[in-house]
Amino acid sequence: METTGVGRARGRTTATLAVATVAVAALLGGCGDDGGDDGGGGKAAAESGGSAKKGSAEKADPTRLPGVGDRLHAKIPARSEQVVAVHGEGADSADATVELYTKEDGRWSRDKSWPAHNGKRGWTPRHHEGDKRSPVGVFSLSDAGGVLPDPGAKLPYTHTAAFTPPSYWAKSTRHDFDRVIAIDYNRVEGTSPLDPTRPEGQSRGGSIWLHMDHGSGTSGCVSLSRSGMEYLLRTLDPERHPVVVMGDKASLAK
Repeated sequence: METTGVGRARGRTTATLAVATVAVAALLGGCGDDGGDDGGGGKAAAESGGSAKKGSAEKADPTRLPGVGDRLHAKIPARSEQVVAVHGEGADSADATVELYTKEDGRWSRDKSWPAHNGKRGWTPRHHEGDKRSPVGVFSLSDAGGVLPDPGAKLPYTHTAAFTPPSYWAKSTRHDFDRVIAIDYNRVEGTSPLDPTRPEGQSRGGSIWLHMDHGSGTSGCVSLSRSGMEYLLRTLDPERHPVVVMGDKASLAK
């Protein structure tokens, strides 16, 4: 296992064999996708190039994230200056859009937008292991990794082949975990995304990640293009306390 990282990267001393062992459990118990029914999640629209356009609704209050209501907005830490917003198309849909927002002088601006996918059965505020739904909420982003070498990530990055999906998964998923950012749902921050520890218990699920897209819904993660993942890895900065705000549009708006 090779561990790298730019900025405040932290060393990891887990042995290669140990990582490889827990990796299988983490993949199967979390964002694993065996290539089965995609739950109706078709391919999203073409990727947005450059900066996303800003609608009139966004200009009305630049101190607020568009589409995010009071309940979740209040959970965004005041110190957070980077937000990855995941807007799911519907409660039972696997299609979504990922947007990156940056805060300067208390004002949010949208930097990038990408088509994406979420859990093949949609979203839930009470995620549990095996439900094939992505959890709704606000979560920090503190660790990254993947099969491919560090692309210049600012988050601590664990480079190891242990991220490789099992050989019996569908061929379309072979590169899902080439790039990964762990979503801090039921996990220990400051550890490899492969760490199988579940502080709230195994039944609550875990290994919920941002990772590369294979064209349909996941088992609970959020997936987007390789270029999108690499942009996020090079941009998300621990010093700016990045978080993800994620859910279907109706849940986000509450």
